[in-house]
Formats: sequence, C-alpha cells, structure tokens
Amino acid sequence: MVEGDVKHINLPRRDLLKGIGAGSLALATAGCGSTDPSATKAGPKYVMVFDQTKCVGCGRCEDACNQANDLPAGIARLTLERQSDRVEGAVCKKCGKTDCHCDRKYVRVSCQQCDNAPCIMVCPTGAANRDPNTGIVTMDGDKCAGCKYCIAACPYNVRYINSDTDVADNCDFCLNSKLAKGELPACVSQCKFKALVFGDANDPDSYVSKLLQVKNTSRVKPHLGTDPNLYYITITKPEV
Repeated sequence: MVEGDVKHINLPRRDLLKGIGAGSLALATAGCGSTDPSATKAGPKYVMVFDQTKCVGCGRCEDACNQANDLPAGIARLTLERQSDRVEGAVCKKCGKTDCHCDRKYVRVSCQQCDNAPCIMVCPTGAANRDPNTGIVTMDGDKCAGCKYCIAACPYNVRYINSDTDVADNCDFCLNSKLAKGELPACVSQCKFKALVFGDANDPDSYVSKLLQVKNTSRVKPHLGTDPNLYYITITKPEV
C-alpha cells in the first residue's frame, strides 16, 4: 500500500485482526510507550462499536465513506475483512457441507482512533493531530510533508497516502464531511443492519455509553497501550 523511503510494516489484515482483544501479535511501534500529549481528558470521547454479529458484509459502509469523503478510486478509509475459522475442506457442523458459508463473518478494518496515538507522536510537522473540539485523530493536509512516519508508526496498518492530495489520511469519523453538519458518520448512517454505533462515551445517557456497559466488547492490540476507541462485539463460538 505504501512505497517510498520509509519502510512500511505490511501485515496481512486477517492475521492482524483475528486476534482481537487477545494481543496475538506484538508490534513495537515508535513512540508507543509515551503518552500522546494532545489526548483529550475532558469533553467528548467519541467511540465507534462494530457489531460482528450483525454485519453481513454488504459493503454499504465502504461505499458511503468513499462518497462522503470524496476518496479517489482504489483508496478506502475502511474495509470489511471476510473471515472464516473453519479449516478448508472440513465438514460444517451446521449444514454438513464442506463448501458452505455458514461460519462466514466480517470485521471492520479502519483507524482505531487511539487515545495514545502513535501517528501523532511521530509526526514532525503536527499534521497528524487531535481535533481540539472533538478529540478525534485527524490530519491537517496543509502541514503534511508526506514523510510517511505516521504510516510506519501505526500498528494497525490503516493509514495511507491519498493519491489525489499526496498527504497521509485516516478514518476520522467523517469529522469534516458529516460531523461538522451535525450528522452521523456516513458508514453508520448507511448501515441498514445497525452493525455500527457511534457516539460520546463520556455522556452517560448516550446509547453507545449504555451499550458498552452491557455488552462484552474487544479492542485490537490493547496491550500496546494505544487505548483505541473502536470497539468490537465479536462472534464467539459456543462453549463445549
């Protein structure tokens, strides 16, 4: 995804995400042990919850994101990764077939909106920054030098260079395209199966806050100390 003088750690997304919450892959990231000085301690704490039990992989969220943020062809702020735990050729316990999709599931791959964001810590120009009003990790295109430090520092492999603007980019919950108008992120508003929930976790009366209190959720690589704000309600296998 990234070429240039900065070496990019290119990890297969499926391997990266199937260990959600378990810390299955350790990745040392520059600056990850320090504290993001711009992390918002007061005010709103915007989070997103992806419910894997509801997602059918229709792709409406991807299309909505691309359109709302006017992304060039071949570029995406989010993708849906299709996963399956079944060994190829094994008989499905549900239907008895070997070529079915009974255990097919999807996972959202996008910026994790970390409270301790490595991309912000390593950015030499301040282009990668935290919006002072919302606390959302975003980019100032006028300051970006295209050095790709933020891309190399991200342990989730979800930052990229926008081919139209030649600056680094990431999912910022549609900060400038939708949130600025008082609307939900495009992916959330267009998900017809309600697999995405967005809101202020610091507001005890918000739906997302109440959801996090009653649902078991996981986060990707929490052991790195990045404190991500993208939560996953995962499909779990029944206990034997």
